[in-house]
Amino acid sequence: MKLAIVYAGQGSQKVGMGRDFYEQYPSFRALLDGADAGFDVKEMCFEGPEERLSQTRYTQPCMVAFAMGVTDLLFEAGIRPQAAAGLSLGEYSALYCAGVFDKETVLQTVALRGRAMEEAAKGLECGMTAVLGLDREKLQQACQEASQLGTVQICNYNCPGQLVISGEKAAVDKAGELARELGAKRCMPLKVSGPFHTGLMKPAGDVLAEHFTKICFGKMSLPVYFNCKGAPMGEGDTIPALLERQVQSSVYWEDTIRAMEADGIDTIVEIGPGKTLSSFVKKTAPSIKTYNIDTAENFVKVTAALKGEAL
Repeated sequence: MKLAIVYAGQGSQKVGMGRDFYEQYPSFRALLDGADAGFDVKEMCFEGPEERLSQTRYTQPCMVAFAMGVTDLLFEAGIRPQAAAGLSLGEYSALYCAGVFDKETVLQTVALRGRAMEEAAKGLECGMTAVLGLDREKLQQACQEASQLGTVQICNYNCPGQLVISGEKAAVDKAGELARELGAKRCMPLKVSGPFHTGLMKPAGDVLAEHFTKICFGKMSLPVYFNCKGAPMGEGDTIPALLERQVQSSVYWEDTIRAMEADGIDTIVEIGPGKTLSSFVKKTAPSIKTYNIDTAENFVKVTAALKGEAL
């Protein structure tokens, strides 16, 4: 078995996440009790309210705290991956898994990232639309034509037949119309608080670049597949530069899964509420076996399966 762990991104959060882990596992309890992100992470995870938990500045530290807690439990169970990746925000959890960030550094970093992304989105009338059943080239053509009305880009390459565009609302709406004319099966507007993973997030990238000059990065203990490349680091890449670029450029998730498959990954565990990433894996590389961990019950089942133990 060659195992990768992947981490869910913003949008997967839900009120109550982690409560069962907190009640059953001392290390998870200690992590949440000690989580410092400028607000009570445990209370936000457990009590919300949902509207507040869904605000970017709160979502990001809560999701990462949950991910770190589950990652630590996997390590305690003797399960270590050979690679890691995460969708958008989840990339920071992947870097924690790889030993690049310690708990305090990653929480402070994603708290800053969340605030910077909210600030960059202020005053913008933005939109985001999922486009189903259209290839990349045709959607890029639609975005290019619609860009006369403002910024619009493909922000997520999720899996075959599922792309997401984001940017200024008028341009996004126009690109959606053009995509339908070019053969898209469906265009579904999504609720979004900012034009994430587009050039409009450059101010957030600038804030992160400044922050990265002040923190320490640990040595990477396993390959992390980066969103903005759909691949591990290459010659000349640096983690700070890739993370600065990530917040303002496309997430190549389909490319990431294809690269993992080519590198021999045959098993993927998704950490985070829901099964969104697992569904993308199944549509991209169906030969890869997938598991998801979002509850303490799932954790027990998945660890037993990975160890080949019978329950």
